[in-house]
Formats: sequence, C-alpha cells, structure tokens
Amino acid sequence: MNPLLRDLHTKFDSIPFDEIKTEHFLPALKEAIDSSKKEIESIKSSSESPGFNNTIERLERADSKLNWIAGIIFNLNSANTNDALQEVAKESSSILASYSNDILLDQELFEKIEEVYKNTDFSTLNAEEKTLLEKTYKSFVRNGAKLSPEDKSQLREIDQELSQLTVTFGENVMKDAQGFSFEIEEEEKLEGIPASALEAAAQLAESQGKKGSWVFTLDYPSYIPFVTYAKDRLLRKKMYLAFAKRGFNGNDFDNREVVKKIASLRKKRALLLGYSSHAAFVLEERMAKSAEKVEVFLSELKEYAYPVAKKELKELEEFAKKEDGIDQLERWDVAFYIEKLKQKTFNFDEEELRPYFQLENVIKGVFEVAKKLYNLSFDKLDDISVYHEDVDVYEVKEEGKHVGLLYLDFFPRKGKKDGAWMTVFRNQKIENEDNVRPHISVVCNFTKPTKTKPSLLTFNEVLTLFHEFGHALHGLLANSTYSSLSGTSVLWDFVELPSQIMENWAYEKECLDLFAKHYEDGGAIPMELIQKIRQAATFFSGYYNLRQISFGMLDLAWHSALVTGGEDVEAFEKKALTNVDLLPPVENVTMSCAFSHIFYGGYSAGYYSYKWAEILEADAFESFKEAGIFDTQVASKLKSEILSAGGNEHPSIIYKRFKGKDPSMDAFLKREGLVEGKGHEV
Repeated sequence: MNPLLRDLHTKFDSIPFDEIKTEHFLPALKEAIDSSKKEIESIKSSSESPGFNNTIERLERADSKLNWIAGIIFNLNSANTNDALQEVAKESSSILASYSNDILLDQELFEKIEEVYKNTDFSTLNAEEKTLLEKTYKSFVRNGAKLSPEDKSQLREIDQELSQLTVTFGENVMKDAQGFSFEIEEEEKLEGIPASALEAAAQLAESQGKKGSWVFTLDYPSYIPFVTYAKDRLLRKKMYLAFAKRGFNGNDFDNREVVKKIASLRKKRALLLGYSSHAAFVLEERMAKSAEKVEVFLSELKEYAYPVAKKELKELEEFAKKEDGIDQLERWDVAFYIEKLKQKTFNFDEEELRPYFQLENVIKGVFEVAKKLYNLSFDKLDDISVYHEDVDVYEVKEEGKHVGLLYLDFFPRKGKKDGAWMTVFRNQKIENEDNVRPHISVVCNFTKPTKTKPSLLTFNEVLTLFHEFGHALHGLLANSTYSSLSGTSVLWDFVELPSQIMENWAYEKECLDLFAKHYEDGGAIPMELIQKIRQAATFFSGYYNLRQISFGMLDLAWHSALVTGGEDVEAFEKKALTNVDLLPPVENVTMSCAFSHIFYGGYSAGYYSYKWAEILEADAFESFKEAGIFDTQVASKLKSEILSAGGNEHPSIIYKRFKGKDPSMDAFLKREGLVEGKGHEV
C-alpha cells in the first residue's frame, strides 16, 4: 500500500521516508483531495443548522491528511529535489490550486460559513475559536467567494498560472546557481581566501577529477568567503557577477518573464478581488494593515539609516583608495573592504572565530539555551527515517514529556535550494483530546567538514542557526487547538520575532561560554574575542540596515498598483532603488530574478517584515537584558504569551500581554547605533 496513505506505525508517527518513492506522491495527493472533498460535501449536505462545531471546526480538520502530504512534497522539493520530484511539485501545485479554488469558491459552502459568521454570538467562543471563525470567513471573502461566476472562472485561471510560475521561479534560481562553478589552477590567485574555504574548494575540485586546482561555487559557504577575502579584484568581480546574474543569464533558467508574469498576475488577481494592488490585498491581513503604512515605516527607517550608511561608505571609499588605490568602490569591493576595515578598526578577523564554532558544539549550545530558558532536552534518535544521510533527528522533551521531533539538515548539496529556513512536516494541534505534537525541520547551507577539519562555522552562520532555531522553538512549543493557528501560523510581520530574538543570545558571554570551545584543545573562547564580537556587531549598521530597507522597497514596488507587466526588469529595479542605492549601478544584473523570498517563498509584499520584527525583538529582548538573559520568569512569559500562543489572537494583543506596553523603535535604534531612542511607536 502507498506509505503516504496507510496508517503510520512509525515511532512518533514520523514520516517513513525510506519507503516513500516519487511515484507515491501524486496518487496519495489525489486520494487525500477526494477524501477532503467528501468531508466537505458532508458538511454542505448536513441538515443541522450551521454552527461553529459542525461547520467551521469540521472544515478546519477536513484537509489534515492533504496538508501533511503536500508539506512533504514541497519540503523535499526545496531540500532534496531531482527532475522527477520537480515535475511532481509542479503538478501538485496545479492540483492544489484547483482544490483551493474549489473550496473557496463553493457558493453553497460559503453560505453556510456566512450564516455561522453572522449568527454566532462571539461571546460564547473563546479567543482561539473567535480567531478561527473570523479567519475562515475572511479567507473565503478575500479569495473570491462573493465574485460573479465569470470572475470566479478568471480567478481560477490566474491561480493556476501562478501556482506553476512560482515553482518555476524557484527551480530556475537553483539550477542557474548550481550550473556555475569556477575553477582556479594558479595558487597565487587565491591570496587572502581563508584556509578553510581553500580546503573545501580543493576537496570539491578533487571530487570532480580536478586534483591540484580549486573549485568555487555560488553556495554560500563558497561564495561568501571568496567575495569577502579574495584579494584579486577581477576574480571577486567574476564571482559577484555570477551571483548577481542568477536567473538573468538569457538561458533556459532566465526569470525575467517569470517575474513580470507573477507580478502582473498578482495585481490582476488583487484588482479582481477589489484591491488596488497585491500589496493592498496582502497587507490588509498583517500587523502593518496597509501598503501606505509600510511605505511610511520603511521611509522612516531610511531617514535614520541613510545618512549613517552614506558616511560609512565614504569612509570605506577613502580606506580602499588609501589601501589599494581604488578610485571607484564597486559592489564586488564592499564586503572585502568592510572586512579589511573591520580588521584594522578592531584588530579582529572573523576567521579567528571559526575554531570556536564547531557545528556540533553550536548545536549543543542552542539546545542548552533552550534547556535554560524553557527546560527542553534534545535526544538524538537513530531509528527515525530521514530523506538524506546528512539529516539528524532529535526528540524534544520538556521535563521528560514528549514535545516533538526536530530534523536538522545543514550542508549544501545538489538538489537543495540555497539559504536557510525552518519548515514543518506536521503542525501541532489538539484533536479528540489528543495534543498532536509537531515535527519541525531546520534546513541550512553551512560550511561542510573537510578531510582535516570538522564543520567550523562563521559567526554569521552561528547567527543563522540561532535564528532558524528560534523559528523551530515557535513550532515546537505550539499549544493551539487548531493546526491553522498553531506555531508559526501567525501574521507574517510577526513570524520573525521568535527567530530574530534568538540571535541576541549569540552575542552574550554567558551564552557563548556554553559552547564556544576551540575544536582542537577545548579551550573557551577568550573574553577579548567576545568583546570584539560585540563591538563589531553594529559595524556598518547603517549600510546593512539600508540594504534590508531597499529589499523591502523593491518588494513593495513589484507588488504596487503601478506594475503593468510590461516592465523591463533591470530598469524597473533600478528605478525602485534610486533613493536608497549609494553604490554605482552595475549593468546586466538584477536582484529581482533571484529574489526567491518574494517570488517563490511567502514574503510577497512582506519582506519589510524582517525590519518590523527586528524592532519588536529588540524591544522584547530588553526584558531579558533587565532581568538576566536566562531569567526563567521572562522566558516563561515569552513562551506562554508568544511562542505557545501561535495565531490564536492578534499579535498586537499577545505582544502587549508579554511586554505590558506597545513596542517602540527605541531599543532597535539604540542597538544599531542609528540614533538615541525618541519614543517612536511601531
């Protein structure tokens, strides 16, 4: 029998990856859809008067199996894909778009939901039930339930095309990036590149039958050290251009037309639903509430960051000219000279940190932080099936009680998309009085072990692990009744709070002392290095903040009312970034064609969320700074009011319950060294 359809007899009902074959996915998906539709038909045909339990709650639970199967397909397509699975993902995306439309545009079903919404006494519902009812009703209305039959048909066509285009975008970025490699045979051209990166490049070359040379790729552990440390400016330029041209090479993986079609179809869809733009549609259901408020938010942040960034880059230009006679600082120079200036300013090279950040120790470190804050323990399991040999699985417990499963997948490989993310294989929910515990996965692309060294992380990779682990805690500590409100199922500009607040611990001595041990002799990281980490934390903060602000502005531009679909991608991007770009333009490159967050992931009209949540987390972490970074009372409140609460209530309510007041920009602006706090509210 299809392992995706039979009852699970695995430990903790874990996914039997070792039994699942690509040909199992589509039949299982289709059978799960048929089962969901039968349940929905039963809801519609019921002679009972529509109410919360027999309509809203039943609808919530109708597609549990379907969501589980779909999650496996798309998670594997991101983490361990191949040509056959990519075709399955495309077809699945199309099938699921049709299914979603069938439900959301079902007039008879909507009438029952509307009847419940209009006739229910909300005072009889608890907070989570109120949220589910409102969310269900709004979801139908916002996705076409009140459209005419002709408009519903048009919406179906748009959703079908979008379902294919977004998958194609992600595939194109991955294939274009993985199609590039750069072999260097002359050792003198490698000057400046850290030994760890060189060893990995030599090992990759040897695996390709190119012994005696070095091969670099666009995977982050290869690309970042190259553009940060390689002294050869022309080679830095070559690597930068290859990275910046992903999806923009005029080949089979070119995303220009895909970007334009996605943006124009999203706008067309929004107009059909009565909104002025895709951004207006999306932001109606965010903390920010409107595109206008996001524009004001980003503009206000820009006012703080821009003058600081301008001053920083002027200093960098002068430094590059003095050091190497560089008359015009280019984009492929920035990371190199920032690192060089940082070394000079703080007498500090971040490569000095690597020996203290062995991956296994950092993992133990985040586990220890979770133990101190939330009394969690992590036991490695060897009897759980995984989708790749690089993946490890842990059982998470709280005081001996099962909390969930955590899958960790850390190294780049063919068929794995770049970047880092947390995802869910099974959401937490309470059903038939059983608290079904979550299965969470963290996927990254970290520096791989070599023949002579274990995986030694950069400090940025340490921050990434803490960040994604924060998302994982949000999923693991979930305690909601309904899956659609559980864990990270919160408003999108709130979802980064639990992840970004975790990064703060990585800067604290009390935390670093737990795991930052030299991989050879076990010696603790010196206090001098910890001080330098903290000093360098806001080095060029104006520049980096402005860069993030620019990404948010580009995202808003692509999803504004001004998009026509006929844009020249490169020209459109340059115009969108005119007021935030301090570096000379580079011809024939774009960010848009590889901007997976907004054209493949879930961040369309929502990239600003990173800065929005950063202000929330800086404000929230003040409570730990005041009480102690491992204060269990503050941690308990963060857990109960935010991490466990999921989307049960509006984020503004649960944040205020945690903090006791509305958030402000004060802590963020102070921390980033942009300006003294002046009571700015979010």
